[in-house]
Amino acid sequence: MILTLSIDAMGGDFGPVVTVPAALECLNKNPQLRLILVGDEAVLQPLLAQALVEFADRLSIQHASQCVAMDESPSKALKNKKDSSMRVAINLVRDGIADACVSAGNTGALMATARFVLKMIPGIDRPAIISTLPSIYGHTHALDLGGNVDSSAEHLLQFAIMGAELVKAVDGKENPTVGLLNIGQEDVKGNEQVKAAAKLLEKSHLNYIGYVEGDYLNAGSHAVDLIVADGFVGNVALKSIEGAAKMIGTSLKAAFNKNLFTRLAGLIAYPVLKSFKSSIDPRLYNGASFLGLRGLVIKSHGGADVLAFVTAIQLAEAEVSHNVLQKIAAQVELILKQRQGEWEHTQE
Repeated sequence: MILTLSIDAMGGDFGPVVTVPAALECLNKNPQLRLILVGDEAVLQPLLAQALVEFADRLSIQHASQCVAMDESPSKALKNKKDSSMRVAINLVRDGIADACVSAGNTGALMATARFVLKMIPGIDRPAIISTLPSIYGHTHALDLGGNVDSSAEHLLQFAIMGAELVKAVDGKENPTVGLLNIGQEDVKGNEQVKAAAKLLEKSHLNYIGYVEGDYLNAGSHAVDLIVADGFVGNVALKSIEGAAKMIGTSLKAAFNKNLFTRLAGLIAYPVLKSFKSSIDPRLYNGASFLGLRGLVIKSHGGADVLAFVTAIQLAEAEVSHNVLQKIAAQVELILKQRQGEWEHTQE
């Protein structure tokens, strides 16, 4: 099965310096992959001259004359950058030329552009950002990680439905467990929004296990596969995890470099430290999906290096291969019909 991805080659903090080598590495790894690199042809052509010959039938350049800056206003990008590498890459998904788009560009602009161009799946009000986080039991999926700063209980239910379908498809879990992020596990805790969402989740077809606290994101029970939160809370939690990881790494390095004896201790502990670092390396978890759109869009971290961007491209490959978009749309349609039937029954 040949799958085609459009790559926003100019997006992110480093642009083609990262996106081009990452794209070539993925082409080498997957013979079924076809990539369209979108960006300034004058910049990309020299970087890809040899590769365009080597991968003649699987690599191409789509020219785009503009680029969205990392600090650019989403509204300005949407209005004034209609020929940006980001916009053109998403257009390719809309037009059915690409199966998914991968970008490390401005998150707000990417979300606004993707929503405007691709539109929403019927029955879904807002897109949500989902990603995979490392945990002591392997990994946990979490959403929303910043797509919406104020979500209703109904929105949280929609996020849970979409997230569960993604976990089913990508992890191969028949009935993934769903937890609702809260300040405690007791029924009396939480704000009205969370309590209302819990009631909707309890009545849903989902395998809802109740409230979970923030430690479940990385160190909670292996029983939770998906954690649901509104975008404000989810993004704060995500950034806190990233900050804690940086602090631990920096502190360990400083401790082992303190003097000769600590350096020797570091040499002895190096194999263990290397294994630990690789197990929690954020680059291996890079890539967040925008769920709820009529097309697949993967957001890479803006500061991603080559390895991290490869991970984001591979995430797109996995979601296309597992028909994530089609499965989410089908499940949302089914649930809408069921809820409509229940409503009509209560009116009789």
